[in-house]
Amino acid sequence: MMRDGIDLVVSAILAKHQPGERLIVAVAGPPASGKSTFSEALVAALNAHEDNLACGVPMDGYHLDNRQLDRLGLRARKGAPQTFDFDGFRSQLGRLREPRRPVYFPVFDRGSDLAIAGAGVVLPGTDVIVVEGNYLMLDEEPWSGLATCFDVEIFLRASMACLEERLIRRWLAHGHDPAAAARRAKSNDIPNAELILGKVRDAPGALFLRDDED
Repeated sequence: MMRDGIDLVVSAILAKHQPGERLIVAVAGPPASGKSTFSEALVAALNAHEDNLACGVPMDGYHLDNRQLDRLGLRARKGAPQTFDFDGFRSQLGRLREPRRPVYFPVFDRGSDLAIAGAGVVLPGTDVIVVEGNYLMLDEEPWSGLATCFDVEIFLRASMACLEERLIRRWLAHGHDPAAAARRAKSNDIPNAELILGKVRDAPGALFLRDDED
């Protein structure tokens, strides 16, 4: 899927691109569907076409801080829809439409499990913003209200068996033993993935791609 999918999406973006105007692209899908890898490859392909044409903005920077999750009793559900600062993220999408000034955004650091304010920037002259996140096409309030924010939408699918295997491997890579890795994946990540795959917003013109390979 990766190479053919990238070429397909690049063509769709370039067909809509108007120099000097911002184009916001959503890359959505369940956890471990390959969103980050796909988004990075997409930005690289666009920048190979034209220098500094594109920049990536992950939604992960809008994770609520662990202190707020503890206050809300949601630490164990980190990554679920209710554990993000939706209003802050929605406001950021509006700011990204401004092409004449730098727009700073928070970046999530997985090593420290913290979002770092102002760690990323979209510079003037960068026309295509690739926004990547789990819930960009979720047909559930308030996320369904993002439908008007994006000019191009891509949804990445994979089978639940593939996602589960990838998610367990992810937790193993973070130092968990096999039992703990399976428990972490099945208690939170898998329910989130099932929600995302089961409630995809109706999005005419969206591109649906599939990746069940490693």
